Amino acid sequence: MKGNSPVMPDRRDAWELLCEYTKGKSLRQHALAVEAAMRAAATRYGDPADDLDEWGLTGLLHDFDYEMFPSADEHPYKGANILCGRGYPDRIIRAIMGHATYTGVPRDTRMAQALFATDELCGFLVACALVRPSKSLDDLEVSSVRKKLKDKAFARSVNRDDIRQGVAELGVDADEHFRFVIEALKPVQKEIGLKGNDE
Repeated sequence: MKGNSPVMPDRRDAWELLCEYTKGKSLRQHALAVEAAMRAAATRYGDPADDLDEWGLTGLLHDFDYEMFPSADEHPYKGANILCGRGYPDRIIRAIMGHATYTGVPRDTRMAQALFATDELCGFLVACALVRPSKSLDDLEVSSVRKKLKDKAFARSVNRDDIRQGVAELGVDADEHFRFVIEALKPVQKEIGLKGNDE
């Protein structure tokens, strides 16, 4: 215990919680992708005093309840209640609540804005990589990502408006943000179902 406050759950606790509620491989891989993007985003978009682990856990757990509670009247509300009961701080819970636009929870922290700006984008970038001959992000160009964003038939479950809005809320250049997230995901390519340069 630090002072009067309980110690925040660590990465192992978070992974166990994710696996308890999420059995599907693809959703676990998405969680790992967003975790990697959020850890990188903490350094790029956060305050120097921000906790990289906290940003990473936010990414890892943002959809942990989705497989069991996929409806808009349950996700992410059920997850928020579970996280509260497990001792996760309000900052993480509010950011996770805010990544679903319909909750009405404002994205009023850089962490919350970064989660919204990386969530849908991570899914889209993985989809872009999977249709390449390399099955990798190593040769994925931003111009190709932009082209695919315009193709409504490609990865149609990805909300393009959320990607655009996320970039706008962060106040960054879209191409730079896309490039940044591609680079953030490269070190975890194998864990998220892609191939790396060494394969």
